[in-house]
Amino acid sequence: MKLLDLVKNCKRIGITGHSNPDGDCAGSCCASALYLRKRLPDAQVDVYLETLPQELEKNIPGADTILHTVPEDEARYDAFILLDSVPGRTGDAEKLYQEAALTINIDHHISNPGSGDVNYIDAAASSASELVYNVIDHDAIDREIAQALYVGMVTDTGVFQYSSTGESTMCAAGHLMSYGFDFTAVIREVFFERTALQAKMLGEAFVRAELSMNGKCIFSILDKALLDRYGATRQDLDGISAQLALTKDVDCAVFLHEDEPGIWRSSMRSVKIVNVAALAARFHGGGHIRAAGCTITSDIGEAVKLLKSDIESQLLDAGAL
Repeated sequence: MKLLDLVKNCKRIGITGHSNPDGDCAGSCCASALYLRKRLPDAQVDVYLETLPQELEKNIPGADTILHTVPEDEARYDAFILLDSVPGRTGDAEKLYQEAALTINIDHHISNPGSGDVNYIDAAASSASELVYNVIDHDAIDREIAQALYVGMVTDTGVFQYSSTGESTMCAAGHLMSYGFDFTAVIREVFFERTALQAKMLGEAFVRAELSMNGKCIFSILDKALLDRYGATRQDLDGISAQLALTKDVDCAVFLHEDEPGIWRSSMRSVKIVNVAALAARFHGGGHIRAAGCTITSDIGEAVKLLKSDIESQLLDAGAL
């Protein structure tokens, strides 16, 4: 599949990804837009995403062109590209995707069956950004496109440490690095640096964390009252589940926070055994075998019991308990 072949006759092209966009979502969307604007200078190419965290806004070229609201009377797009997501997680831009003359879905989540007229779904890929790298003409890559894609790869692979990282990922990343952007600064700023508030929320998560199943499982739950006391938003909680999963001997980490009264967001990570995508599917969520999430609106106590039971069953089946 080559992206340009699909849209070369289009005059209006839209692009979006999932709500609460991370580095891969934003990087793949902005890189696609930069590429298409370069190859199709007479076409209108719009990116719709929610507001990005400051570190992504700063490090992803093209982020300053993102549209954060969808006009009610927006005309139909000739083509609309959905990246790193499925319908239902895209916010207001979903109606533009559904109404477009041509829909294209590019994703690397195992839970995505493909929702477009054209689908490029590869659950073995490290990131949506790697998939975008595969479908664009490499002779059109410049420093800005390279940096946007690199940000996406870095964030979704945990700086190339997750099991989804493959030889193709490293070859692509190495090629992108050759375009001369400051890749060390990108890694530091988008992956490792934290605000003081983010550091405090990480501390609170560890203070409240509970180990179970012989130390193989760790849960941490932050309610809305605590978040309100700090004035914390969802963006201040990024990366907590990944940090919990680094606890010695832990195979599965589950982080839950109350986004609104009675609405809980879950972020889950595993190391070698537990399939967290299957856990998320229990609550109509999804993701990868090693990284997934969902929204829980049922009783949180019962939901935690169900998650722990499923985790324990998987660990027992694997002989880890």
